[in-house]
Formats: sequence, structure tokens, C-alpha cells
Amino acid sequence: MRAVKMPRKETIVIVDEPVPVPGEGEVLIKMKASALCRSDMHAYHRVMFDFDDDFDITPGHEPCGVVHKLGHSVTQVKEGDAVAIFLAMGCGECNHCKDGDIVLCPDLRMISRDQNGAHADYLVIPQECCLPLPKGMDYITGALSTDVGGTLYTACKRLGVGKGTTVTIFGVGPMGMGGLLIAKHMGADVIAVDGNQERLDTAKELGAKYIINSAKEDSIEAIRAYTGGGSDVSIVCVGAEAAINAALDSTKSKGNVGLIGEINESKFSPSLQMMRKHLTMMGCWYFNRNDWSEIANFIVDEKVPLDKISTRSFSIEEAVEAFTLFDSGKTQKVVFLWD
Repeated sequence: MRAVKMPRKETIVIVDEPVPVPGEGEVLIKMKASALCRSDMHAYHRVMFDFDDDFDITPGHEPCGVVHKLGHSVTQVKEGDAVAIFLAMGCGECNHCKDGDIVLCPDLRMISRDQNGAHADYLVIPQECCLPLPKGMDYITGALSTDVGGTLYTACKRLGVGKGTTVTIFGVGPMGMGGLLIAKHMGADVIAVDGNQERLDTAKELGAKYIINSAKEDSIEAIRAYTGGGSDVSIVCVGAEAAINAALDSTKSKGNVGLIGEINESKFSPSLQMMRKHLTMMGCWYFNRNDWSEIANFIVDEKVPLDKISTRSFSIEEAVEAFTLFDSGKTQKVVFLWD
């Protein structure tokens, strides 16, 4: 089978590997769609986390496919089932695992980081990681409903997004655009903030009530003026200190701020920007596996057009071009597709 590898910094190669064999409790997934994520670029550039120079794991953690073969003792899925893939695997015994918050397990393992991911023709995964696609959900939407849809649905729910709330999304790349769509379909009025006018124009087309080009105007003043004092909720979907501070300063007292964009360090004033405003700031990372049916049914029932975030598709043979384009920031989601 064909698989993408990153043997060196900023190097993409396509290799031929044997099709993996599912073991006890595992299934073999034939890929149908696998989306590129900014986290893939962290490994590509060898930044953010500790990636060894000899990192040889296939990337890809936003996949969707069909169950192709079952290992021994598999009872939760059958051959031919269409499934999205939950990226995390835990110990199965801690309270986090039992509650479905696998990403909080002390023994967390993830595809594309600890074992081969989905930018390949086939993927072996524990049966517990298979998320059944509801009727009416296509493969691209299925892939985007995990990291993008699941993360942003969970974030919006935790942050109190709903009818009558004003939500500001800082950074309308793929994650931010997903947040815009989810918040809008939850009934919120959405403000989009970005320094890229093309992305803002797309945000407007997808339902943003108000757009702010942070490269040309003071986003804090603009948000306060538009809302009459500040947003109810702000979601930071870009790993930038300036965006975090703008969110804290432009969210009203007793409001909520969610952090999604990855960043290792940032400075802000807990006293002035949080404590004296009774502001709540939350870290928002991925979703609870037990919430998948709720998330997927919301996307289908509310007709959330997550597929519109996918602006370019490639075959796995075109991986070099796909990574280069996505790294440029000149596109939204890039998705590998199989027939």
C-alpha cells in the first residue's frame, strides 16, 4: 500500500508498505478521506512537540473510511461499515477513559503521533476508535466531523454558545471556519477576525454577521463597538499571543474564552483581563468519544456544511503538492481522497 512519510524536516515521501494485519480487537480500515491538519505541519516542520529526526510515523488523524477486515474478537463493527476514526487510544481503565475523555488518559496514544496514521491506503485501529457515520453523511464530512466538527461542537457547548449569543472567532482557517459554522447553526451571531481578507470573505459567505480585518483595524475596538461592550464568547483558533489577548480584552465581563489554536507560551494579565472581569478561559482539545452520535447527528440534522471547508482534494500520490499548498496558508482544508 501507499503511505506518506516525513523522514526529515520539511520532507514528504510516498513509500510502499505491506497492508497491515489487524490483531485482537482491531480492524483494518480502507481509507476514503483523510484531511490534513495544522498538527501535521508541526511534525513536518519539527516544531511544537518533541519530534525526533528519525520520526517515521505516517501522519493523518482526521480520517474516514470503510471497515475492510476484522481482527479476532471484533464485535462493535462489521465489514463494509462506513466509519470516521477517533484519534485517541487510552488505557481503558482510568476514569477519563471510562468517561470517554480518552485524550486525558495518562497513557494516551494517538494515531499519527504514536502509531501510523491515515495518510495511507489502509489503517489498523482498535474497534473502539470506529465512529459510525450516520445516514446522509458523506466521507469528506465524516473526516471533518472529527477534529474540526467534534472539537468545535464540544467547545461551543462548553462555552455556552446558543441562540442570542454573540461569538467571536479569532482566526478563520479550517478550525475557525468550523467554529463559525457550528456556532451559527447553534443560533449564535458570529464575528470573524483574521488578517487575511480572502478568508474573511469566505467567512462572510458561510454566515459570519460581521468580519474584521485585524491587519487593518483594531479588532478590540471594532468588537466592542459592534456588540455594545463585548462578545459573550470568544474562541481563539489560531496559536498567536495577540489573538489570545484580543479575545480576553474584547469579551464582556462574565464571558467565556476558549483556546483551540496550539501555542506553547503566551503572556496576559490574569488580574486585569480575567479576574476583574470574572472571565472564564477554557482549554478546548478534541471531543469525548461518547458524544460522537450527538455531534454527528447535529451536523446532519442541522445541515452544517462542513464539506465547504474542504477547498482542495488530492490523491495520496500528490502528497508533496498537498502538503506544500496547505503549508502556504492559501487554502482551507486539504483532503486526500480515494475512489
